[in-house]
Amino acid sequence: MASVRLVRHATLDLDFDGTRLLVDPMLGAPGDIDPIPNSPNQRPNPLVELPDLDRSVFDAVVVTHLHRDHLDDAARERLPADIPVICQPEDAEELRETFTDVRPVSGVEEFDGVTVSATPARHGTGDLAEQMGPVTGFLFDADETVYVAGDTVWYGPVADVLASHDPDLAVVNTGEAQFVEGDPITMTREGVAAFAGATDADVVAVHMEAINHCLCTRADLRDHLDAEGWKTSRYPTTARRCRGNSPARGRVYIALGSPSDGS
Repeated sequence: MASVRLVRHATLDLDFDGTRLLVDPMLGAPGDIDPIPNSPNQRPNPLVELPDLDRSVFDAVVVTHLHRDHLDDAARERLPADIPVICQPEDAEELRETFTDVRPVSGVEEFDGVTVSATPARHGTGDLAEQMGPVTGFLFDADETVYVAGDTVWYGPVADVLASHDPDLAVVNTGEAQFVEGDPITMTREGVAAFAGATDADVVAVHMEAINHCLCTRADLRDHLDAEGWKTSRYPTTARRCRGNSPARGRVYIALGSPSDGS
């Protein structure tokens, strides 16, 4: 049985019957990272504290792409150099400068009883998506299937993943990350509603209120989804089991992070 816990921002703790995966680790203290350039405000990142995290329990790290809010200097320094790192092929060479066991996934790979599949993602629209560079989502399939969509907008290939793989639980990066010019480069509130409408999975929304250019708050997202008729709940800090324990299928959860800061 699988479980998912939001640590902070896009950092997740995935547990597949004891196989523990740390997704997109941003482990630095508040203010360690400069504000995202060309953003509507100049608050240093992260905006919130990192909750307690035992790094020794993880069997592997998953990196969807190399932006610093998904792999920061603190993570590179604090994680063991020999921990397996699952990534997209475009990032393998750079990751090998820090880690000795880098495992790029372009199709399907196995890790300790978990089938890992790369899925398409697009970090924005138009020319801006090209400037943001390559990104990847991942499907993790054991007894249940968990879909981590990554930093992507809502577009056809994401819908295709939902239709083809029928995940039990899906994690979407929202927050409507945005620069002074251009459209959001992560899932908008409308995109989250469209995503939820395309799947029977429970959908967990993360990537809010922890980085300075993520402008859509949890309250904003909840208000929009409530207006659209979706049942929304707070996704608890502690991990919730997938199919066996979810109180309702097809619900949208607004994920919380540290109990002290609500990230």
